[in-house]
Amino acid sequence: MYIFVYISDQIRCVLHRYTTHLRNLRNPAAPLRAHTALLRCMRGQKPKTGILMLNMGGPEKLEDVHGFLLRLFMDTDLMQLPVQNKLGPFIAKRRTPKIQEQYSKIGGGSPIRAWTTLQGQGMVTLLDDMCPDTAPHKFYIGFRYVHPLTEEAIEEMEKDGVERAVAFTQYPQYSCSTTGSSLNAIYRYYNSRAVRPKMRWSVIDRWPTHPLLIECFAQHVLNELERFPPEKRDDVVILFSAHSLPLSVVNRGDPYPQEVGATVQRVMERLGHCNPYRLVWQSKVGPMPWLGPQTDEVIKGLCHRGKKNLLLVPIAFTSDHIETLHELDIEYSKILGEECGVENIRRAESLNGNPLFFKALADLVQTHLKTDETCSRQLTLPCPLCVNPTCAEAKAFFANQKH
Repeated sequence: MYIFVYISDQIRCVLHRYTTHLRNLRNPAAPLRAHTALLRCMRGQKPKTGILMLNMGGPEKLEDVHGFLLRLFMDTDLMQLPVQNKLGPFIAKRRTPKIQEQYSKIGGGSPIRAWTTLQGQGMVTLLDDMCPDTAPHKFYIGFRYVHPLTEEAIEEMEKDGVERAVAFTQYPQYSCSTTGSSLNAIYRYYNSRAVRPKMRWSVIDRWPTHPLLIECFAQHVLNELERFPPEKRDDVVILFSAHSLPLSVVNRGDPYPQEVGATVQRVMERLGHCNPYRLVWQSKVGPMPWLGPQTDEVIKGLCHRGKKNLLLVPIAFTSDHIETLHELDIEYSKILGEECGVENIRRAESLNGNPLFFKALADLVQTHLKTDETCSRQLTLPCPLCVNPTCAEAKAFFANQKH
């Protein structure tokens, strides 16, 4: 008993130092000593509940960029290209130098693994206190396009002897292109091996209006509004920016736009509609039609109409990565802002190391474990015009998990 208390206190101490160190960083170095110490403390404990944190991931080093792009452009759940086995590698090779240049400008790699590690440890530390019946809890990271890959995480979970496995999407709003792709990867892992899971799987597949998530976003908006000159504060236009989708995906019935809109609405209600706002979309790639209006075009349009105090809020991302650190901070805030003659343009900090966000993650898992549901009712409904048969099979896989 005393040993357990001592170890728990040590974990909390290390976590506190780790959190304090990272909170002020936007591009933390991956695998930090604190995380190693935490793992060392917990290595002898067999996890009862494993939480698989699902995300796209990002290259930690410049030499990882090509592999990241190759997996991305070969993912038929994310996009479908003609002759994809040939065109995908061609596009990946061609885009690698440009994307490497972008990553070099934000420190040489993506911080998403470091932030996910911090968030995961904060979550499970809380869960061990909140849910002793399902403890010990262990988080695993499952990325789609860089290591640790989703499949590697599943292998580790099976090896660890996890009894209850929770696939926990780190995208608050569901899209077939993101969460759907990760869930399909879990299904394919077992289906391709023709084996049944040793673990009992369930899914947290969306959480766009969770109260603590909304509070986190609202806090970060308010914090950044305070940095505007007092005489300009009421004139600030809040631009909630989310990763766009091709209209072909939207028109199939993907629920992502509606769920992003729900998050924005709740945040503005929490803020008492303190400022005018718009939901805008970023990261369009290629010539095909995408969901708009595009963030950069809106910045230009507002500046042309005399609205030159702008606050960018990444509303579909929970941690910093290339779309916040380069696209929002450099391409839009610095380069485009100067071209348009903005007076003040700022970006709300991503949720990153906010302790309240750790609590949000833990609360989501705790509530999920108590309900004993395999997935949301919404997950069982495929897009009305779905063209990917794997999606229905993956949904059935999770819906039919026996508890």
